[in-house]
Amino acid sequence: MTFARVLHAEWTKLRTVRGWVLGLLAGAAVILALGLTPSRGGSCDVSDCTPAHGPEGQAVADQFTYVHRTLTGDGSITARVADLTGRLPAFDGAQTRDGLAPWAKAGLMIKDGTKAGSAYAAVMLTGEHGVRLQWNYVHDEGVDAGAKVKPQPVWLRLTRAGDTVTAEKSADGTAWVAVGSARLPGLPATVTAGMFATSPQYSEQVNESVVLSGVSGAPSTATGTFEHPVTTGTFSADWEGPPGGAAPEPAGTGAPDGARARSEGPQTGAAPTADGWTVTGSGDIAPAVSGAAGGSVTISQTLVGTFLGLMFVVVVGAVFVAGEYRRGLIRTSLAAAPRRLHLLTAKALVLGGAVFGLGLAAAAVVVAFGPRVLRGNGAAVAYASAATQVRVVAGTALLLALCAALAAGFGALLRKGVTAVTVSIVVIVLPYLLSVTVLPLRASDWLLRVTPAAAFALQQSEPRWDQVDNIYSPADGYFPLPAWGGLAVLAVWVAVVLGGAGYRLRRRDA
Repeated sequence: MTFARVLHAEWTKLRTVRGWVLGLLAGAAVILALGLTPSRGGSCDVSDCTPAHGPEGQAVADQFTYVHRTLTGDGSITARVADLTGRLPAFDGAQTRDGLAPWAKAGLMIKDGTKAGSAYAAVMLTGEHGVRLQWNYVHDEGVDAGAKVKPQPVWLRLTRAGDTVTAEKSADGTAWVAVGSARLPGLPATVTAGMFATSPQYSEQVNESVVLSGVSGAPSTATGTFEHPVTTGTFSADWEGPPGGAAPEPAGTGAPDGARARSEGPQTGAAPTADGWTVTGSGDIAPAVSGAAGGSVTISQTLVGTFLGLMFVVVVGAVFVAGEYRRGLIRTSLAAAPRRLHLLTAKALVLGGAVFGLGLAAAAVVVAFGPRVLRGNGAAVAYASAATQVRVVAGTALLLALCAALAAGFGALLRKGVTAVTVSIVVIVLPYLLSVTVLPLRASDWLLRVTPAAAFALQQSEPRWDQVDNIYSPADGYFPLPAWGGLAVLAVWVAVVLGGAGYRLRRRDA
């Protein structure tokens, strides 16, 4: 019998056994049902749940307090950050306590106006990462890269020359050290330049390896004390900024143009001093993220039903092969297809192909319509590009298909349906379930690197950012391996188990 005829025979077996067909359809139905159910809600509407987008297309957070003047043409701004203090959520019943978030920021900025998401470059003193140059939300560099350096008073300078902005720092205002430079293509002739402060969502357990998934953060504030601000170039006469103690002006802080920020947030603002300004801000100027530092839902989370659908898939996969041993039908199959490896390969391909098609359809519907359901229920959904959505949909289908093939391999290797189903669920499904519910992050990271559940990384739609402290947990759609790495781990499992099943099939009679 040719391999094509073996494939056709195995396809006929799969589609004519009602239980197997219903099991696969149930798996797809579970993914659809959970993906299109408004399981998460919120209190926002479309206008304040839609994040701004930066010059390079990413969804961004752009909320800060800004004291600025208008600069036309080339020029520079220099100031001494004499102090950086802050307030953190207490998490013990009290409202706040003294302290700085690691990525609290106070420094100088040159920005294309004050519209949220507009191009910018900023040199800043941070809570624990020293002096940094950040631009266009997703870029970060500095002389203190990789080190958690406590803030010390420092002079900062930002210089514009055409599309290039150069950052410098100094301990005494005389000897200057380059921090870095950024090119901002299309920067207009007239920009704003000034002093800013902001501080992101904070959780005391952000950096703890023992934290459980699902811990949320709370707002923090940072106050920068700026002394002796000096400008060179064609600047407007007066500084502009919010009054001291007021909520931050949202134009240029991430809220829709012309709106006022909510007054119930942390008290922020700016006030002049004898030789400068104090500026207090809350928020962030960075890539938008989900989890403790963000609060939005990713498209990965709309596919939460994948692990339940996977249970149906692995059960069908295991009994698709092991069932023939229980009924004694494997002898008939081997008589018709004596090339045993061809038979095993055909079973894996037919099952994997059927699961891939169903998974692709279910994931495509969920990714297309699930975010709309969540937004309609008041939840903020993080932006994902079309390319990311395609990769997540195809990756979900591939995850399901390979896991089905892996379960079929366990069925051929173990030859007992109950044993094969149990092992398949324990090896494939249980590691993911434990990682998103009860395991500490360190344990879940390890488990999601070595088990087939590593392939859930194919569903990750947001990257991890070094300049954004967050609880990057599987519960929020973050995984320790990149998509290709997770796929490789699952592929190795499939190859090893099917290889072992093929060896046993060749060495031992049915």
